[in-house]
Amino acid sequence: MVFTDYKGLTVAELFDLRKSLRGASIEYKVVKNTLARAASEKTAVSAASDLFKGPIGIAIGYLDAALVAKKILEYSKKNNKLKVSGGVIEGKLYNAQDIKAIAELPSREVLLGILAGVLQAPLSKMAGALSATVSSFAYAVKALETKKSN
Repeated sequence: MVFTDYKGLTVAELFDLRKSLRGASIEYKVVKNTLARAASEKTAVSAASDLFKGPIGIAIGYLDAALVAKKILEYSKKNNKLKVSGGVIEGKLYNAQDIKAIAELPSREVLLGILAGVLQAPLSKMAGALSATVSSFAYAVKALETKKSN
């Protein structure tokens, strides 16, 4: 969840924001502060109760936390009226600067690809070393055979 201050945005701009987020499976809800505080009690979001001041909009992502932050910051660059207040990711409260840092992270798929490459590298090096050892042994046997036949 990323919390925003949407003060100054028109209805059309809010519609445009929701439309841009919907394609990434992200919902954007404008909430009343008292209801948000009550709903967040005894949940992981309760740490963010101090952020429920003034006009608050909440972007809720279901797939990738970094994607939510990226999309919100992407829109806020186009329309500087939208301000990021903070967010809650996996039960931990983050301030606006942390959300910006999270937005700079690669997507989940890219990170998984990097991890797979890191895990695969030692295996391919070991396979290459074993192949080189077998090849060297085969060349040595062939050279010994040639030397004995002469």
